[in-house]
Amino acid sequence: MILHQALAQCRTLVVEGPDGVGRSALIAQLTRHGFEIRRSRGHLHHVDPIRPYRELLAAPGRLAVDGSIIHELVYGPLRRGCSRVTWIQALDFAEAVAERDGALIHVTGGADDTEAVGAYERAFRTLAQHAPVVTFDARDEGEVGEAARPSHGPAPPPCPQLRRCTQTLTIG
Repeated sequence: MILHQALAQCRTLVVEGPDGVGRSALIAQLTRHGFEIRRSRGHLHHVDPIRPYRELLAAPGRLAVDGSIIHELVYGPLRRGCSRVTWIQALDFAEAVAERDGALIHVTGGADDTEAVGAYERAFRTLAQHAPVVTFDARDEGEVGEAARPSHGPAPPPCPQLRRCTQTLTIG
């Protein structure tokens, strides 16, 4: 699945990537495609860190979630030595996104922290077993719908089974 397919087919997009990669620009452009931008308020819940995200996913309509679950999986161990989110919780979250006809958007490009970049790649590779993952290079210019389109030929056909389409593709 590539980004323009996700824009057309998904009700939920979770946007995540390393600090400094430029997620904000992508998130802002998603509003032009009919997505309501949602963020979890405050810190992760101390007992059930996924709870605020389950509540976000319960909302109606098309949602773009500025994710911090994956952020915690990556930066928790790098900054504190451990994550407050377990892999079981993260995989449950990924499955909830897929059940809501959603995808995880892995924003890449421009991040300086190579350790975090590698950790994000490993995290998304694992999460791709439970939800579709689209890799989007934030260095691409232009509108999201245009930057995500292949430069040659027509767009590929839609993924026949969105929930089971777990191929990760790099755009750009």
